[in-house]
Amino acid sequence: MKVPELLTPRLRLRGWREGDVERMAEIYTDPEVMRYLRPLDLEGTRQQLLRFERQWEELGFGIWAVEERASDRLIGRIGLMWHDDWTATPHDAEVGWTLERSSWGQGVATEGGAASLGFGFEQRGLERIISIAHRENRASQRVMEKLGLRPEGETAWRGQPVTWYAIARSEWQASAS
Repeated sequence: MKVPELLTPRLRLRGWREGDVERMAEIYTDPEVMRYLRPLDLEGTRQQLLRFERQWEELGFGIWAVEERASDRLIGRIGLMWHDDWTATPHDAEVGWTLERSSWGQGVATEGGAASLGFGFEQRGLERIISIAHRENRASQRVMEKLGLRPEGETAWRGQPVTWYAIARSEWQASAS
């Protein structure tokens, strides 16, 4: 499947390219960026990007590379994913993001997250989308709230305390109108 490109006022969400592995590995080596996530080395990054590409093929949605339109600079990843090991709400896709630190606090996650939700609900017909964050990751939880998701529960996942938020297509449609 050809990964669709989405444009927002400041961002280009696009498919992955071979040269993206090194840049994403740079982002993933920032301890602040990875504070709540499992760290990835170069090979781990390569494997993750291959998984993202497989999800696009298998599910028709996935994670995009995020570029600033003004500079064409790759600043992270954002989009929709499926977790085989997420059992709290096993039928829901997740919207998620990982961005370089210099992009934090500028509304990038909210802008890309909104585009991802729109794609999931409008283009792929998803009924519900969740978002998962470490219980202490208030910045991501604020983004979830700005996107219209509401807190739904807490659990342990992959050995970490997490909280998840959710939004139904009907709620998203009502907030978008």
